[in-house]
Amino acid sequence: MNYSAWKLFLAAADLGSLSKVAQSYGTSQPHISRQLNELEQECGGRLFQRTGRGVVLTEFGERVAPKVRAWVAGTDQLVNDIHSTSGKPIGTVRLGILPSTAHPLVSTLYYRLKERYPLVQLSVREGQGAQLENWLEAGHVDLAILFRHSPVPRHGDVYLVETATYLVGAEGDDVTANPTVPFSALQNLPLVMFCRPNSWRDRLDQLALEHGVALNVAVEADSLSLQTHIVADGGMYALLGPYAISNAGRDCRLQASKIINPQITRHIALAMSRHGELTLACRTVMQLVREIAQSGGPELTGRGIEVPSTTG
Repeated sequence: MNYSAWKLFLAAADLGSLSKVAQSYGTSQPHISRQLNELEQECGGRLFQRTGRGVVLTEFGERVAPKVRAWVAGTDQLVNDIHSTSGKPIGTVRLGILPSTAHPLVSTLYYRLKERYPLVQLSVREGQGAQLENWLEAGHVDLAILFRHSPVPRHGDVYLVETATYLVGAEGDDVTANPTVPFSALQNLPLVMFCRPNSWRDRLDQLALEHGVALNVAVEADSLSLQTHIVADGGMYALLGPYAISNAGRDCRLQASKIINPQITRHIALAMSRHGELTLACRTVMQLVREIAQSGGPELTGRGIEVPSTTG
């Protein structure tokens, strides 16, 4: 079997676009297309259906993909294990991450890897909570940094940091003028929230029901940047953590009040895919992420974030 061609097959299946595959490989789209066409001829069937938006797996491709993924993963693992017998981590670690924690965590992690473990490469995918869960379940990422609501870690999760929730408004807004704001103040306040399905929305709905508060979700947007820009324009509010607020402060003029009575906390967790055994490279990345969290710096803990006033 042609290992390189099947790696291209998996990349096209994951990205859904030959142009994106070509970009990631530093080559042209026609070159990628030719290689996949040759692979289809060898298989005796169409692996992809070409659409106006890119490519999707055919029924045949769907049947083949899990077996190819397992074979490629096993081959990669074997190569990495051979190299790792010297005690040096090597290989690619696929990391899923939320937009609100992507920067500067990933850049900090990248530079520490480059300095200490140059043979480890990061492949980072950004997505919302449900996407990250699906990627973990399907084995599309090895690790994911996401939010958890349960006070007790499950499924081998490692809890890194506990974070508060803030009501975010435009700079100069009266509702968010004080350092804290009661949960009851959310009554009928126009909110911009993440689209459903979303476990964060579910938890907020449950809290609102328990405390007799009516949440007014006026706008749904999965883009964190779009949310904060809508809020910065005035008249709308968002419920965000300190990392999202800190990052948005570079582009938007915002202010935020910590929600109390009750205080709404979440845990930033490091979750692992339940497919196969973690490589030495994965365990090394986990160690560094925990190190960044325990260092007490703003990269992950949110310290140094200016609330209630965060301006850009």
